[in-house]
Amino acid sequence: NTQPDFQGQGGGPTGDEFHGAPNIDHRNDKVQESLCKWMNWMMNDVGFGGVRFDFSKGYGGEFAGQYTRACMPEFAVGEYWDTLNYGQGLEYDQDAHRQRIVDWIDQTGGIATAFDFTTKGILQEACGKHEFWRLVDKKGRAPGVIGLWPGRAVTFIDNHDTGSTQSHWPFPSNKVGMGYAYILTHPGTPTVFWDHYFDWGDDLKNQIKSLLKARDDAGIHSRSKLEIVAATDSLYAAHVGDRLAVKLGGDWSPSGGGWEAVASGDGWCVWTKQ
Repeated sequence: NTQPDFQGQGGGPTGDEFHGAPNIDHRNDKVQESLCKWMNWMMNDVGFGGVRFDFSKGYGGEFAGQYTRACMPEFAVGEYWDTLNYGQGLEYDQDAHRQRIVDWIDQTGGIATAFDFTTKGILQEACGKHEFWRLVDKKGRAPGVIGLWPGRAVTFIDNHDTGSTQSHWPFPSNKVGMGYAYILTHPGTPTVFWDHYFDWGDDLKNQIKSLLKARDDAGIHSRSKLEIVAATDSLYAAHVGDRLAVKLGGDWSPSGGGWEAVASGDGWCVWTKQ
């Protein structure tokens, strides 16, 4: 487009600038036609099942929606990575941050999901510093995108940018298991980072396996009901659906009979009920 660094002559930007490469003019009919054709080829001929929209801040969400509708992948997710609200440290209220992600999903027409960077940022602060009061918003909901639109929120602990060899914003390494205990039991569509599962040893792999089994056995899905029981300095506890309970931090266990501890690690435990 018109980005001066590359003497572009197309239309103006529809999102934030990225100065490392020329921008694509998504308003151009030929560009839209070519991208739709290429994405259909990737789906139908090559065999890909999903789409990840990189740097989703860099172009209007309506274009991501257009391209998704053109090829209808099984799964589409956008990387809308925005800076959280900081003062002296991470602020408690991150409503504006998660709303910007929700706004992008809305721009796609609701056809795409988005990575829940709000949950990532809040969760790693809560686990790393034992500030579990962060894990509930002012209305008693989860504080990330999963508290607003869980069916369109993709949760994660780290990815190739935040962790791995780049480590731009890594989850505290000694709290990764606790992080998975949260996202793998909660609403949203959770993801497991390749490095954590294949490269971090059998202990973490087995914890992840047990959490995945607990989620499946309890019938937890992206829109499961979440009831937050406690969110204090030292303890977070919640019921998810009717058959799963989880705690991070201090002493707690679900009341009533029929609960069985099915997964646990340093500072966390998960129970299911038959």
